Amino acid sequence: MEQTLLDSIPSLDLADFTSGDDARKNKFVQDLGAAFNTIGFVAIKNHGLSDELREKLYAAVQKFFYQPDENKTKYEFPELLGQRGYVGKGKETAKGFTKPDLKEFYHVGQPVVEGDMPSNIFPAEVPEFEQYTTEVYKTFENTGKTLLRAIALYLDLPEDFFEEKVRNGDSILRALHYFPIENPDALPEGAVRAAAHGDINLITLLMGASAEGLEVLRLDGKWIAVTALPEQIIINVGDMLDRLTNHKLKSTIHRVVNPPREKMKTSRFSIPFFMHPRADMDLTCLESCIDAENPRRYENMTAGEFLAERLRELGFKK
Repeated sequence: MEQTLLDSIPSLDLADFTSGDDARKNKFVQDLGAAFNTIGFVAIKNHGLSDELREKLYAAVQKFFYQPDENKTKYEFPELLGQRGYVGKGKETAKGFTKPDLKEFYHVGQPVVEGDMPSNIFPAEVPEFEQYTTEVYKTFENTGKTLLRAIALYLDLPEDFFEEKVRNGDSILRALHYFPIENPDALPEGAVRAAAHGDINLITLLMGASAEGLEVLRLDGKWIAVTALPEQIIINVGDMLDRLTNHKLKSTIHRVVNPPREKMKTSRFSIPFFMHPRADMDLTCLESCIDAENPRRYENMTAGEFLAERLRELGFKK
């Protein structure tokens, strides 16, 4: 079974978990856990995002990014450490790499601001941007909570284990534009759309992108391409869930490769939802995930402390 999972991303139906049928629900839990134990990625259908909403969101996102740079940079605030608003080209460099990724992006956070969370910033030039990003944020936050209930059961935890930990959490909806490469010969050596990295958060929910390019690193070191079918979204484990489970559920390294030369001058759009807990969530490894064969891998820290550490590594925080 493990090798089969590694050859492709397994596909599951979230309706099995919410069906009210114990057998279907339990099978979903075990299949989800098995996928996250091996490849760290899974494709899900019946996730709650309609085709119409997805298309409207992509149209609004493209409208924003196709504007002149001077319109976009009005929404860039370095003091927010890239957590809200626009982040320009060449600003994010993956951990362990020296060349910045070939992308620009826009961050939308929790609509219900709590504590010292920054408020969202929306572009006046594209008024529909606020409506559709907020709708998708709320949709994916609910879907993510459902998936976390399944993950809790797989880990033999109470089904609502994550509920309070992600209530009004620090999740981010990231609208990404991998901009056209007008002169491929002028690209710095090693510069790619998104260098190999793991996500910071608990889980990531990713709707289908506008073009291919996403690749996942298999356990044997081979890169495999991942493409979501129109009715699916891709879910993957982030570093916070990896830490909590002592690497039982695996945050898998992934990247976005440059397109073939003949497609270099085209854009690629992608919109992941990074599901974060509240900053005070304790990421100490679960005792049930530690034994003689799997000793504790990680030092104790909160989600907020871990996020701050990663923001320094990404170049957003001093």
